[in-house]
Amino acid sequence: MEDTLDLYAEAYDPRYPVVCFDETPYPLILETKQGVPAKPNQPRRFDYEYKRNGTVNLFIFFQPLAGWRHVKVTDRRTKIDFAHCMQQLVDVHFPEAHKVRLVLDQLNIHTPASLYEAFPATEARRILRKIEFHHTPKHGSWLNMAEIEISVLMGQCLDRRIGQLAYLISEIAAWQTKRNDDKASVQWHFTTDKARSKFHRFYQQ
Repeated sequence: MEDTLDLYAEAYDPRYPVVCFDETPYPLILETKQGVPAKPNQPRRFDYEYKRNGTVNLFIFFQPLAGWRHVKVTDRRTKIDFAHCMQQLVDVHFPEAHKVRLVLDQLNIHTPASLYEAFPATEARRILRKIEFHHTPKHGSWLNMAEIEISVLMGQCLDRRIGQLAYLISEIAAWQTKRNDDKASVQWHFTTDKARSKFHRFYQQ
């Protein structure tokens, strides 16, 4: 826990960016009937019936100190998908960084081994040289600020039925652009000192 909290307390340094990473599934839901248009004092209404159109995965990169995020939509959430996200992280999003400090939970795909499954050893090692993994504790994924950003995405953009992949990608891109232009971030207040006070019984053990 303290490893993550100490990382959040550091000053912004573009050479060593702190990036939070997480993922979540999202179901594609098609409307089966035309909705009722909105009227004065009455929002647009939709029928309770719907049709499932599959499920996609949303990977999210979030750099809180810079107010930057990127959402990558994939068909699956596999070790190979994770490895390609890491390649994109160092080659596309932070090519000038000396090392990216990456905060992520302990999901079984969040390991260096995933990159060796996806790429030749030399390429996997090249990518891993630029990443410093900081895993949140077991049952402590709430320490990952990417979870907060996912909640914002769900509340501001994906709180409705979206049935087509292309439309989902365009809506997420618009939300992402607006949030990045505003440099929206998370006001994080939980510090190492507060953790030691709140969880003092665990420190005593």
